Amino acid sequence: MKRHHVMPFGAALLDGGGVCFRLWAPGVADVKLQLDEQQELPMAAVGGGRFELTVATAHAGSRYRFRLPDGLLVPDPASRRNPEDVHGPSEVVDPAAFDWPDDNWRGRPWEEAVIYELHIGSFTPAGNFAGVIERLDYLADLGVTALEIMPVADFPGLHNWGYDGVLPFAPDTAYGKPEDFKRLIAAAHQRGLMVLLDVVYNHFGPEGNYLHAYAPDFFNPRHATPWGAAINFDGPGSRTVRDFFIHNALYWIEEFHLDGLRLDAIHAICDDSSPDIVEELGAAVRNGPGRERQVHIVLENDHNAAHYLSRDESRRWRYGTAQWNDDIHHALHVLASGETDGYYADYAKAPVQMLGRCLSSGFAFQNDPSPFRNGELRGEPSSHLPPAAFVDFLQTHDQIGNRAFGERLCHLATPEAMEVVTAILLLAPQPPMLFMGEEFAAEQPFLFFCDFGPELARLVTEGRRREFAQFKRFADPAARERIPDPNALATFATCVLDWKAIEREPHRATLKLHRRLLALRREWIAPRLAGMNNGSPQLKLLSERALAVRWQLGDGSLLSLVANFGEQPLTTTPESGKLLFATSKLDAAALAAGRLPPSSASWHLAAKASS
Repeated sequence: MKRHHVMPFGAALLDGGGVCFRLWAPGVADVKLQLDEQQELPMAAVGGGRFELTVATAHAGSRYRFRLPDGLLVPDPASRRNPEDVHGPSEVVDPAAFDWPDDNWRGRPWEEAVIYELHIGSFTPAGNFAGVIERLDYLADLGVTALEIMPVADFPGLHNWGYDGVLPFAPDTAYGKPEDFKRLIAAAHQRGLMVLLDVVYNHFGPEGNYLHAYAPDFFNPRHATPWGAAINFDGPGSRTVRDFFIHNALYWIEEFHLDGLRLDAIHAICDDSSPDIVEELGAAVRNGPGRERQVHIVLENDHNAAHYLSRDESRRWRYGTAQWNDDIHHALHVLASGETDGYYADYAKAPVQMLGRCLSSGFAFQNDPSPFRNGELRGEPSSHLPPAAFVDFLQTHDQIGNRAFGERLCHLATPEAMEVVTAILLLAPQPPMLFMGEEFAAEQPFLFFCDFGPELARLVTEGRRREFAQFKRFADPAARERIPDPNALATFATCVLDWKAIEREPHRATLKLHRRLLALRREWIAPRLAGMNNGSPQLKLLSERALAVRWQLGDGSLLSLVANFGEQPLTTTPESGKLLFATSKLDAAALAAGRLPPSSASWHLAAKASS
């Protein structure tokens, strides 16, 4: 099976031989093609700022760049591969050279999603696509059904989180060739695993972005962002820019047979048009590859804009399948760790109430004032949406890596607290997400790391340390100097997972707990989630530190949670139905009597009462 996404950008191999090279460069009068560093050929202006040239002798493997009138050589912004990093020449790639073995794969329903976020470079010592393949059987056995891969778009240097990418169509060469990524995706499908890719459409990285030199229309100075002028989704010339990113989304899904995308920080996208780029892109995916198989769009959106998650009459998503729910992370983090500084202050006063709202109606902030944001209203009503619209998590690359020392939650909370929040995460109706290594309480931190050129590296290191000056523990400059240097190789190396840990305690016991909970989810909960609507949730606050929640699942059965985060025991009405799971502090006598010790939780499943 061959897969090839046809688009009006980049280098296209022609059926009769040769290659058509194309560049949108409305900011310059002429462009030359440099081919294999041996010849330079003038490109023809074909209107609308576009330049084209067909070269009969060019072929897959040919390397090329574009020379601007001032002599600057730039790579193809739609390069499928840049083997010499972001400043070097692009390479012509033949998408049809890869034979896909997964023609029968049609994806999986979202109700079955158990997501595992990973970073290709630090997930295994190999640090590449092939290294991930070696761990796919482990992930399938764990109970994972979907990989969510942090961005792979070509970034400067050898190590980067991926959010500094500048060539959005080219998998970074540090991870392998495009066909290596395709092998990983095909191997995942063979094991029943979906693969989602994190993509960044709100900015380009600070090194290797040459678009300003020849396509200033790619940016709209009317909108200011933390990265400078916003990407132009709503100004003059924006139609080409919108097409560039919509084709990027379709390219990954069609040419790489991905099961979906995670759109990074859409709240940082500036777009006053209607439909906006998120709506147009979501519709293009839904009505394109989404008509033939299960394809999903996951959003990150600090604005809690629930309208992006709306469903149609058939309960199918319109623009986004689900959103990362930061609210539930923050509430659970406060309950497990006791931390209340920074944005956790919004959840400090009533964390159990906030958690209950997340579990029962989606977001904690639904057009509510945020004290952390100086009273600004945040969010939209979300209680009408199904639990499937909210991805829950205890840890992510952001929530760990944006800490000065990259501590995981297991480094901050007691084992008892971790057992409770893990049970809530993995058995709630919302799709759960784990961050790599979470399932065995990895000792490795996940620090912020990058590999920029010397001057930019210095600025990033200084800026990183300056960010933490507002925190009391880093008020002393000497304390800030101990924050790891993002550009140091040792910083990246510290984050590479140690897989030998799963053979020893306490990591082995933590892994066993995750496997047990995910097996319960697979057997008792996931098959009942389809057709659930919002689950008619019933939330009861038992105390300031305890709650009970009940949902009606898609088959009419009733799933219930009772949890006590407090330091005092309490007694409540015993739950009915089958006991799915109880934390280690809960014995049979306590369950029968409705007693909840401190740091305890239980899950029950009951048949729907007859009318």
